[in-house]
Amino acid sequence: MAGVTDLDPAIAARLTRTADGLVPAVVQQHDTGEVLMLGWMDDEALARTLGSDRVTFWSRSRQEYWRKGDTSGHRQWVKEVRLDCDGDTLLVRVDQEGPACHTGARTCFDADLLRGPADEGSGAG
Repeated sequence: MAGVTDLDPAIAARLTRTADGLVPAVVQQHDTGEVLMLGWMDDEALARTLGSDRVTFWSRSRQEYWRKGDTSGHRQWVKEVRLDCDGDTLLVRVDQEGPACHTGARTCFDADLLRGPADEGSGAG
């Protein structure tokens, strides 16, 4: 991967990390707004993402960096990266090639609908 692994100190100072040093990264299709998946980034994964045109994550299970699509071909091309107001969540807007989910689905959020449009009036507001 590219030699960019040091995160800009000004960006690093804005991050609120988990106890493991990670920040959740919500991945969204840039042109439709479709939420594709959730991944995790540490400072190096974020630096790699900001310094290239591909998204890099930290795998909590494998304890290694990975780029979406390196083995599947279903690459994510970075269009925009945003940090939320608390500094504890990233929004990564991408152009997704093929499915985003490891199951082969377009999005990781296709299954197990917990609440839908018919339930709109029953929630607290």
